[in-house]
Amino acid sequence: MLDIFIIKAILVFITAMLTNLIIIFWFARGTYKSKKRNDINAVQASHVIPVARIGGISIIIAVILSALPFLEVQKTWPYYWLLLLSVFPVFLIGLCEDLGYLASPRLRLLAATFSGIIFMISTGLWLPRTDIPVLDFAMQWAPLGVGFSLLVAVGVSHSFNLIDGLNGLAGCTAIGVGLSLAIMSHQVGLDGHRNSLLLLCCAIAGFLVFNYPFGKIFLGDAGAYAIGHVMIWMAISILCASSSITPFAMLLIFFWPVADTLLAIIRRVYLGVPISNPDRLHFHQLVMRGIEIVLLGRKRRHISNPLATALILPLIFAPMVVGVLLALNSFKAMMACVYFAILFVSAYKAFVWMVCRYRYSIRSKKF
Repeated sequence: MLDIFIIKAILVFITAMLTNLIIIFWFARGTYKSKKRNDINAVQASHVIPVARIGGISIIIAVILSALPFLEVQKTWPYYWLLLLSVFPVFLIGLCEDLGYLASPRLRLLAATFSGIIFMISTGLWLPRTDIPVLDFAMQWAPLGVGFSLLVAVGVSHSFNLIDGLNGLAGCTAIGVGLSLAIMSHQVGLDGHRNSLLLLCCAIAGFLVFNYPFGKIFLGDAGAYAIGHVMIWMAISILCASSSITPFAMLLIFFWPVADTLLAIIRRVYLGVPISNPDRLHFHQLVMRGIEIVLLGRKRRHISNPLATALILPLIFAPMVVGVLLALNSFKAMMACVYFAILFVSAYKAFVWMVCRYRYSIRSKKF
């Protein structure tokens, strides 16, 4: 059975890879390019030439292929099909944005909420606990538990979209999350969850072949929202299936996208601008700009972009590893969350200081 599952995983990987190759050729012919989009001049842009941003299509096609009945040769999660069906509202609205039929951030968040509602109604699953006594007591009232679950799920889904800026950043983060959840599932005997997550990781890996380091294609809103939706509801289902796993370990696994999103909200509120306003002050953007200011210059963005991802990935994977190791220890996992939060804020402030200092130094030398 293991050999058959490996064949199935390879099939998923190849399907995603070939689909991305087709999309890239399609984009090169000019069929996909739309005058409605102006990604290069966007404030948060990380590229100097147009890049296809509909890579999420390949992942959806690959994971649907993996769930077809005639390929169900290995035990998968019973709700796998329901999860894939629930992802379509947010995927389709995100795809409209990617194709130039601009969907507002509010509409995308509403679509993510609708996708979450579909999944909860069809499965009866929502976040069972947080390991915070007062909040857990309040969540015993079903409407509050459901509402809080939707808030968490929509936030995490959106957070994956915010980190889809540098080559490989969102894809590598998603694979790290998927593998961490798969290991955690294996630890508590949830083979169906493990197999489903491994297949999803294979699909994302097929996308990464062209996304890192050369950035020929990106997930786009459709892919990022869809992956975030699938990952967070898989995590919630694991918590529902195993009472021994602590939610703080889950927070460590999703730490980077969640921390980046929370910091963006705090930053925009402090600056007095709408939360939905894009900016170029995310952690990954600061690292890339720091590399350009100190070492390479903007004209070598094709190097600074993937290099910034390589420098950030150890920081992204560290809390995931700790989350897997502390999956069954609530107190230690909680303290690890506090530690990584302090580390994240400190590192962010250090990069802000470095970028500002070197930029001022360069301007002073010019005059």
